[in-house]
Amino acid sequence: MTCLAHAGSGTLRVGSQVLVVGDSAARVVELLGKPAYRSHAKPASGSHGRRRKGGHRSSSAGGEQWQYRQGRRIVTIVVADGKVASIRDDGS
Repeated sequence: MTCLAHAGSGTLRVGSQVLVVGDSAARVVELLGKPAYRSHAKPASGSHGRRRKGGHRSSSAGGEQWQYRQGRRIVTIVVADGKVASIRDDGS
């Protein structure tokens, strides 16, 4: 399976499918499977873990980083509040 992240666009092509920021965590697992590694994402600078109305942390509060190895590339999906918050291709 081939993955290709488009710089700055918040999209990841997985075969003939496309993952975009805002998709559900379930969609990530459907397209990519279980991550090779999970960790807590660092909060975005200046967010200081702000809470939204209702006591839930905002997406900028961090979430989880899910890492997938695709050949020599590492694709990192940040999932916050059950949704894709960002997509990063750390590969060469």
